[in-house]
Amino acid sequence: MLLSYLPIVILILVAAGFALTTTCLSHALGPRRPTHAKLTPYECGIDPVGSARARFSVKFYLVAMLFIVFDIEIVFLYPWAVILNSLGLFGLIEMVLFLGILLIGLLYVWKKGGLEWIT
Repeated sequence: MLLSYLPIVILILVAAGFALTTTCLSHALGPRRPTHAKLTPYECGIDPVGSARARFSVKFYLVAMLFIVFDIEIVFLYPWAVILNSLGLFGLIEMVLFLGILLIGLLYVWKKGGLEWIT
């Protein structure tokens, strides 16, 4: 049974070997002429202003995490919708409970001002 996976393993090894070989050859044979213009960060044609290590408000990270939490629910809705007929009433009730918990969480975050950009 493992013998049937041999072509896949060979393909992975050849692809990884090719990528590693070309990367090493490029690094070894490529020209290195660093200049000030080449070492500056590229900002879409605009000269960089300030430090690239500027601090972001914690609010940015909170909103990003909330977006991920409430956006991931879609990942659970697609498979549920595909097998809804086989789940029957039990599956419907479970999804209503799941969405209800998410709605309560969203209302809580909204009430606490977690979705406000400017405070």
